[in-house]
Amino acid sequence: MSYVPPKELAGRIIDAGEAKAVMSTRDTLIRAYMAGAILGLAAAFAVTITVKTGQPLLGAVLFPVGFCMLYLLGFDLLTGVFTLVPLAWLDRRPGVTLGAMLRNWGLVFIGNFAGAMTTAVLMAIYFTFGFSIEPDAVGQALGAIGEGRTLGYAEYGAAGMLTLFVRGVLCNWMVSTGVVGAMMSDSLPGKVIAMLMPIMLFFYLGFEHSIVNMFLFPSGLMLGGDFTVADYLVWNEIPTLLGNLVGGLTFVGLIIYATHARTAPTRQLIKTPD
Repeated sequence: MSYVPPKELAGRIIDAGEAKAVMSTRDTLIRAYMAGAILGLAAAFAVTITVKTGQPLLGAVLFPVGFCMLYLLGFDLLTGVFTLVPLAWLDRRPGVTLGAMLRNWGLVFIGNFAGAMTTAVLMAIYFTFGFSIEPDAVGQALGAIGEGRTLGYAEYGAAGMLTLFVRGVLCNWMVSTGVVGAMMSDSLPGKVIAMLMPIMLFFYLGFEHSIVNMFLFPSGLMLGGDFTVADYLVWNEIPTLLGNLVGGLTFVGLIIYATHARTAPTRQLIKTPD
């Protein structure tokens, strides 16, 4: 399997950020929509596996199937463009202005949310036979996730909010590692392996991913979860979104940019006389 060294990888990351910043509105929305929809299906898949087998690790091992599919198809998650596009802006790529970056983030957010919401509605129909029966065990689990990861944080007040934010940071540290991991190889198996490992880690440890939550919480509300839209926004989505931005940009994008794209001059060794 071919391997792309870090110096070349840094260039690919900046190129990718530039391409996304100047992409047309239509293509940005379509790609973001499909990314949100596929990731929502992957989350439903992982929860189903966990409930039916009683093995959360198995759900975490198989969840990356959706992530790998959407990135191999060239679709975009907000968590990914949080990391890629700012580097093209820092590198002063033509046309990559602050406005272009914020425009990209806004469009990807809209597309991801619409795609995840579409999957949430479809899966709620699936779990309830068109809302004609009570949700099955998987549907009930989705409702419980929504309660636990909103009201569960709210119960601890400021400490809960801090924990939520940190889980968002840790999440996109791993997710963005998976995003750039896809560029570490030119072979299909190499790309999949590099993406699978960090995504499995984030999902099993229960970190907070803003796009996964765009599926989990709306579906949880439709399936009888005892929390509100305000609970979802205040005690999950908004802090998670901010944490994802900080985690992906700080621990992945800026680190790679600083040490591989803008490497500091090497030290000059001073020879001492014998």
